[in-house]
Amino acid sequence: MRSRLTDKRVKRQNKAKNKQNSDDDKGKTAFETVFLVVRGLSTIALILVGLGTVFGAATGTGYLVSLISDVKVPSSKVLAEKINAIHEVSVMNYANGQKISDISSDLVRKKVASNDISDTVKHALIATEDENFETHHGVVPKAFFRAILGESTGGSSSGGSTITQQLIKQQVLGDSPTFKRKATEMVYALDLEKHFTKDQILTDYLNVSPFGRNNKGQNIAGVEEAAEGIFGKTAKTLTIPEAAFIAGLPQSPIVYTPYSADGTLKSKENMQYGLARQKEVLFNLYRNNYISKKEYTSYKNYDISTEFIASGTAETADHDYLYHVVYDEAVAKVYDYLIKQDKVSETDQGNDQVKATYEKMAEQKLQQGGYTITATIDQSIYTAMQNAVKNYGYLLQDGTGEIQPGNVLMDNKTGAVLGFVGGLDYATNQNNHAFDTHRSPGSSIKPILAYGPAIDMGLLGSASRLSNYPKSFSDGTPIMHDTSSGTQEMMTLQDALDTSWNIPAYWTYQTILADGKSVEPYMSKMNYDISDYNIESLPLGGGIDPTVVQHTNGYQALLNGGKYEQYYVVSDIKDDSGKTIFHHEDKPVQVYSKATSSIMAELLKGPIKSQKTTTFYGQLSAINPTLASADWVGKTGTSNDYVDAWLMVATPDVTLGSWIGHDNNASMASLTGYSNNSQYVAQLTNAIYQANPNVFGVTDKFEMDPSVTKSTVLVSTGEKPGAFTGGGYTNFTLSGATTTSYWATSEGAPVTQYKFAIGGSDSDYANAWSQILGTKYKKK
Repeated sequence: MRSRLTDKRVKRQNKAKNKQNSDDDKGKTAFETVFLVVRGLSTIALILVGLGTVFGAATGTGYLVSLISDVKVPSSKVLAEKINAIHEVSVMNYANGQKISDISSDLVRKKVASNDISDTVKHALIATEDENFETHHGVVPKAFFRAILGESTGGSSSGGSTITQQLIKQQVLGDSPTFKRKATEMVYALDLEKHFTKDQILTDYLNVSPFGRNNKGQNIAGVEEAAEGIFGKTAKTLTIPEAAFIAGLPQSPIVYTPYSADGTLKSKENMQYGLARQKEVLFNLYRNNYISKKEYTSYKNYDISTEFIASGTAETADHDYLYHVVYDEAVAKVYDYLIKQDKVSETDQGNDQVKATYEKMAEQKLQQGGYTITATIDQSIYTAMQNAVKNYGYLLQDGTGEIQPGNVLMDNKTGAVLGFVGGLDYATNQNNHAFDTHRSPGSSIKPILAYGPAIDMGLLGSASRLSNYPKSFSDGTPIMHDTSSGTQEMMTLQDALDTSWNIPAYWTYQTILADGKSVEPYMSKMNYDISDYNIESLPLGGGIDPTVVQHTNGYQALLNGGKYEQYYVVSDIKDDSGKTIFHHEDKPVQVYSKATSSIMAELLKGPIKSQKTTTFYGQLSAINPTLASADWVGKTGTSNDYVDAWLMVATPDVTLGSWIGHDNNASMASLTGYSNNSQYVAQLTNAIYQANPNVFGVTDKFEMDPSVTKSTVLVSTGEKPGAFTGGGYTNFTLSGATTTSYWATSEGAPVTQYKFAIGGSDSDYANAWSQILGTKYKKK
């Protein structure tokens, strides 16, 4: 066999390389490069005519110029670095820089020198992928425009890329299905041929191209790994039939590879695609005079499948909840970076093919690009949380089946996730209950969706009264209500929160709607997904199912001066050169006013300190009195039939969101949320404190914002003293004990009205006034 890479051609390429060894062309425009190269080939006319044919009168022959006019050809040094780069393994780190894990990739590859690759493989590749490789200058104009035409009309674009262009696509530009990328690819290919010899280009291509799967089911890149993983030999020692099989793989690696994803040999039917492809390559070798007719006849009748090596087993890495959380967010950030880098239009981003291509590219970059991802996760806190669930997860079990927890610790100022618990044990249950489980928040939604917005709108003050008289939904279903003595009254907002009564929250939400207002602006700003805001049970947790991390984010906003900071777990991503491609930037969204935030923080101390719905405070006081002295606020939540139990606790610095439940939505025991979860969260909180005593900010306090309006109101009505008329009373002035009520609006509390509370019927008010006045007052 003879080499088609002649000495004359090699010398000419080396001369060109030496001539261009400087970086003088660094600022040369792409158009100049195209012109200089194609001028000698007399293809300018062909390009113009071709463009006119492809793009028609609407774009004309100027379309190429418009595509490449702003493209700068990289210097020969930069281009060479990118072409020859085989990246290191990507890694994800904790916030302190310690490694979480290498990022797994089933891609294996090995770089070898040109003399370690048999000429037969090179010949087979040229004959099959680019038969004009030895004579063109990086681009074959007819083939290029045929490919562009195919793309523009939705047809096939095969045959348009030379080996040089394919190398550029793989190592420099990626596989974006846009005309801009295609034109840039052409320009870079033309320039690359001025600096690299044909053998260098061929060798680099064979070192980086994908070749399907090996006998362990791993994805392989590079001809050496292909030879070893399919035939058990080096690329230098491949026979002609073996070389033909491998050279045929890059066109469709997964289809033509003989191995399935688990490393087993494919069925005879599915293996036929690769075997037929090998025969095509053998014919191309013969057609291009690399082998004789006799050799071709002999080799095409040879069953190459007899040489495929037996299946093996690849080593697998163990990952946990943390790995997948960081990985998923990092992929999303790399996707955004690639979209921005390639200037993909919003229209193209809406194209499913473009989106799928960039999603695949993002994963490939992350797995194979040598990136360093820095997470927000505090290593000591995360470790302590995992130990806590391991040591105290048994406290949650109540005999109703395995109860799973989901916990998230979030920085109130930034939204950064400092640590989390995804479940009892990843090895036995891979469902991430902190980030992926969507469940009803029960009463824990009340401060977010009902009371917070009502205070913000000026409908409620901290000492306002709300109806807790029996009430039914519009379909006649009674709203859950404790009918024991003392519960049927116009109760204070504080009492409604502390005991988590449902009817006051129902009436609060109905009052918002009756006032012509909506909570949608609040909830949408915090990314809660609610399809119907008219659901009557919405303020009780119906029609809404956030994840733990999302709901924790809602409390972060409520307690952070009303500013929502989108939660995040990835703070920084650098590529293998040290360049930062992503850095998290705070983008606060004002949801509630500062006044509302501080009023709600004051009110939410009650559910924790009163211990009417949770024993958390008492449990924590017994375990760690110092930690219990922090300025704790929070709220509980239980969904219907005790399916879900929530406990949201916070200090001025952080919020710890907690959910427990069964994966199959079975009911828990009635006291599991009240007692069991309280014990568990107390132990979890103490473990976090032991790992980092500063994280809770034990000495920090919630402060009342100066914008809060203070009103002196009657304790009995929650409104200012004054005369009123109504319900049979005429110009009646009520007196009695007063208190301070905090309001988020400048008007403050209104003067006492007959219907002084939120909600309630006429008979409810008649009963309420009789309780207030007793028998010593008569209507007059």
